[in-house]
Amino acid sequence: MLVGFSALRERYAIELAQPLRVKSAIGTVRSHHESQGQVENHYPPGYQPEDSFAGHFAFGLKYEEIHLEFFARLFTAIGPEPLEQWCCQEPFGQYARRAGFFYEWLTGSTLQVPDVTNGGYVEAISSGAWLTRTTLKRNRRWRIKDNLPGSSDFCPLVRRTPAVEQALAFDLNDALKDLDNAFGADILMRTASWLTFKESRASFLIEKESDQGDRIQRFAHVIAQYCGQLDDPLSEESLHTIQQGILGQDALGLGLRRSPVFVGQSTMREDIVHYIAPHYEDVPRFMQGLKTFEEATKGAAPLARAGVIAFGFVYIHPMRDGNGRIHRFLINDTLNRDGAIPDGVILPVSATITSSMDFRVGYDRTLDLFSKKLMRRYAGCYRFGELKTYEDGTRSNFIFSDYEDARFAWRYPDLTEHVLYTGRVIEHTVRTEMADEARVLVLFQRAQQQLKEVVEMPDHDASRIIRSLKENGWQVSGKLKKNFPLFEDDVTSQRIVEAVRSAFET
Repeated sequence: MLVGFSALRERYAIELAQPLRVKSAIGTVRSHHESQGQVENHYPPGYQPEDSFAGHFAFGLKYEEIHLEFFARLFTAIGPEPLEQWCCQEPFGQYARRAGFFYEWLTGSTLQVPDVTNGGYVEAISSGAWLTRTTLKRNRRWRIKDNLPGSSDFCPLVRRTPAVEQALAFDLNDALKDLDNAFGADILMRTASWLTFKESRASFLIEKESDQGDRIQRFAHVIAQYCGQLDDPLSEESLHTIQQGILGQDALGLGLRRSPVFVGQSTMREDIVHYIAPHYEDVPRFMQGLKTFEEATKGAAPLARAGVIAFGFVYIHPMRDGNGRIHRFLINDTLNRDGAIPDGVILPVSATITSSMDFRVGYDRTLDLFSKKLMRRYAGCYRFGELKTYEDGTRSNFIFSDYEDARFAWRYPDLTEHVLYTGRVIEHTVRTEMADEARVLVLFQRAQQQLKEVVEMPDHDASRIIRSLKENGWQVSGKLKKNFPLFEDDVTSQRIVEAVRSAFET
């Protein structure tokens, strides 16, 4: 027999975009089974709750996981009466108080019950099990420590699973200090401009626009100029500044969107929809909720904050264009703002994403974790009709009929796996991508020094010779001989080749 939240979901026919992860039932012995992210728990008969809303909801709060989408849909379906009855019967019970708090927080409606006057304050959600706000608020009416990390308009949740805790244990500052000790501060700072360009180029590669040379340069400039420098990076003004820097001031599609949008791909026959973004009228309040998360969790794990802010942004999809690049910009911006990386240092996270099939597929799978569930729930709710010109100038024929119902899911995404992926990317970026770049720069500097011991020349000429020799397998090309007559002398030519080659092969 099902108990807890699953029992209530079935009883009230609640359809979810994000399924309940935990299913509880009464059996003969206690058991736990987890497979592919789903958990099944069985409890002996002594755990059987009262077969009522209060009994099952209290069981869920005690033994299962918080699921804000489910709570919001359930409260909308049942109305205030079951909550009011429960809170009157158990005015000081912690589970009744938490349920009453969640009802009012999620619905914006007030239950017709008196304020709680006795009892200690209890957490809304367990700070040991969830990423919570660091600026605690006390709800006097329910004597609840409101530690929810967002607002009722947009509140992403992150479970503190063992894997997440391990990822968050990565000390980014210590790892950067290790690089500093291994290669020297001068080397790391000299790699910064190249890493910025590499991050920009890889970010465009993710968008399948790797041949856009001028836009790559523009985005590199945006990263260097604005990362960690804007007072409020999630404000409409700041986002417009970043977007304009990426796309150019004459680009179409600047500013917050006032039109429907979906993420997908076009074929000769039809458009394939992979994800539908929230209604444009909801974008300002969702962005305000994301800003609430950013402000409320300051002082929490920077890697977790970077993951939530970046992926939360891309699911809201607030801009007409440039959402993907801004999403990856926000990872570095958050880490810089939190003091996890020094000013001037850019982590080439996009380069890591594109560095291997594992990370590239992992990125797509991470984005799909929320989008695929949403699309399964609303697969029959969109169509393409007549073209319409919207307020922001966008012409679109996309029609989605269930914005109001889907709002429950958009407001409360589970971003646990997104934080885990972000942590993996950042650790690999520092330990592999940045270490490799620093190592290459050390070798390049050594090659320059050894080359200049043979023939003194300007740095840019030395760089051209080194790159040509390395790319041509230590052979002197005809073009190199044409540009540098010194290669006509066989002895000098051989000495230069050996000087450069030995720098890389020693």
